[in-house]
Amino acid sequence: MKHIREKLTERQKNNALRKLSERSFAIDFYSNDYIGFSTNPTITERVSQLISDTTPHGATGSRLLSGNSHLFTETERYIADFHNAEGALLYNSGYDANVGFFSCIVGRGDVILYDSYSHASIRDGISLSLAHSYKFKHNDLDDLEKLLKKFATGDKTVLIATESVFSMDGDSPDLVRLVALAQQYGAYITVDEAHAIGVFGKHGCGLVQALGLETAIFARIVTFGKGLGAHGAAVVANDEVIQYLVNFSRSFIYTTAMNPHSVATIRAGYEQLQQTEAMNALHHNIEYFKSLITQYGIEGFIPSDSAIQAMVVSGNDRVKALANRLQAQGIGVLPILAPTVPAGQERLRVCLHSFNTEKEIKQLVNLTI
Repeated sequence: MKHIREKLTERQKNNALRKLSERSFAIDFYSNDYIGFSTNPTITERVSQLISDTTPHGATGSRLLSGNSHLFTETERYIADFHNAEGALLYNSGYDANVGFFSCIVGRGDVILYDSYSHASIRDGISLSLAHSYKFKHNDLDDLEKLLKKFATGDKTVLIATESVFSMDGDSPDLVRLVALAQQYGAYITVDEAHAIGVFGKHGCGLVQALGLETAIFARIVTFGKGLGAHGAAVVANDEVIQYLVNFSRSFIYTTAMNPHSVATIRAGYEQLQQTEAMNALHHNIEYFKSLITQYGIEGFIPSDSAIQAMVVSGNDRVKALANRLQAQGIGVLPILAPTVPAGQERLRVCLHSFNTEKEIKQLVNLTI
């Protein structure tokens, strides 16, 4: 088709054509496996125990048909208790969770206000909903309040959507002030905690709980493909919301359930969060990295206390050249290109881990100068 060729040609012209590749670098500064759980031997052993008596090993159907089991219900109960919530509902991925939640959670004529840097899965879910939607400037709560003054009136339900750690910048909103604004205007808040689980809070419970705000948040989306080193996600909320999603969330209802191995990996990951050594090592590496950036006076890094440290290098060609220079030395760092981020805001996205050494971090910083 003509439009397919034209779109691909345009991407190639802008040096932004995506391709699948198998990556293997001596030093990992690009994966989301922040605390090394994807290769944790204790988790591997525990998964084997959890599924040793499970048959069949495939889900065989949706949760509402043949795909449900005690492993699902026990894992959801564990997740809910861990996050100080009434209930939790597992989804096959973070994308499925956000699309399934935002597409159905508010009604026709209601309003969703979302951060302009919200993940594509949040935006896609919102686009499928019957609500009106408006974005506010990234982490700009004054801009959000202008929208609240305009739309938080009458009988409309207003839902605010944000993330506790943004995936491209690694920065966070002022959640305390956000809660105060929502309460002032009678709005609800949903927070995507994808990049905060395993990184912030006691035992990696996330930024919302770290700030003691869980009872003030309408729903949280917790994702397991990052800090937990697994796959899947869950919506964490009160029992009424969970029951509603079971009845109306299409990406939950109309799909085969995840297989028992995936559920067991999630459960084992949560249990392993009780051991804090990996999180402590990650926090040390974050502080060490930031201290080197300050010491060497390197400009362009976006302020972040998370495992994601992003250095803005404007232009697809420039940021790809820098990434290639680092990769040639065995350092796995990937460029984030337009249109994934706005043109002029291309960046080198550094992911820090518990297993990175100070020597590796210093080598990365020295080559970035």
